[in-house]
Amino acid sequence: MPEIQRVWEENFEVYGVRKVWHQLRREGFSVARCTVERLMRKLGIQGVIRGKAQKTTIPDPALPCPLDKVNRQFRAPAPNTLWVSDFTYVSTWQGFVYVAFVIDTFANRIVGWRASRSQQTQFVLDALEQALYERRPADGLTHHSDRGGQYLSIRYTERLAEAGIEPSVGSVGDSYDNALAETIIGLFKAEVIHRLGPWKSADAVEWETLKWIDWFNNRRLLGPIANIPPAEAETNFYEATERGGSVCLNSLEPFSKCMFRSVMPRPGLAGAG
Repeated sequence: MPEIQRVWEENFEVYGVRKVWHQLRREGFSVARCTVERLMRKLGIQGVIRGKAQKTTIPDPALPCPLDKVNRQFRAPAPNTLWVSDFTYVSTWQGFVYVAFVIDTFANRIVGWRASRSQQTQFVLDALEQALYERRPADGLTHHSDRGGQYLSIRYTERLAEAGIEPSVGSVGDSYDNALAETIIGLFKAEVIHRLGPWKSADAVEWETLKWIDWFNNRRLLGPIANIPPAEAETNFYEATERGGSVCLNSLEPFSKCMFRSVMPRPGLAGAG
């Protein structure tokens, strides 16, 4: 029972039965899922429950719009193949704070983010700049977003073109056209914003967002990638491809359907001899 309490507390107190059980198994504990469920109920602890998604897109019909090149297929064959971007807002005692994310869809890793008191283009551009600096992607990257004016702005589209990134844009008001980004933002709202609010300041939101992203990328277990953290999934990919092996891209598929990939350069090593 102490180990169950510890795992729950070490993971933002947001894990439910399934995630606690998977983490215990990763740590070498042999325990049945039903036992974890019973003991969590006895301890009075449970996982966080996600709320309804909120719309933040403000479309600008006057801006030119790229085609949707993703078509709701958000599972990429390798890192730095498909990024998705979106933002949300948080109400604080000092006014609204807007938080933008850039997510690599291979392992759902957050590769760029920015919190801002302004909803102007600069804050989503800053999130993109962080992603470009951290990842240094080679050719072949697509960037997908909704039709928000920030993402269709001249400054943003010019930066994508300058970086050699192919733009892709979904439709307005249809959450499925940017579903992965909205899913990650939904986790952020449930695990940070709703759980820890009300919020006094933008600084508080920014600090807790920073802590959550570090945990999310490096320690949070994600079901779509076989209940391992995003950073671990990427490490496994590069280690496997450097050995000339294979990587199963979808934990729900049998091993026979795993896709074989050639060796790809790690972020930051593109073009290195």
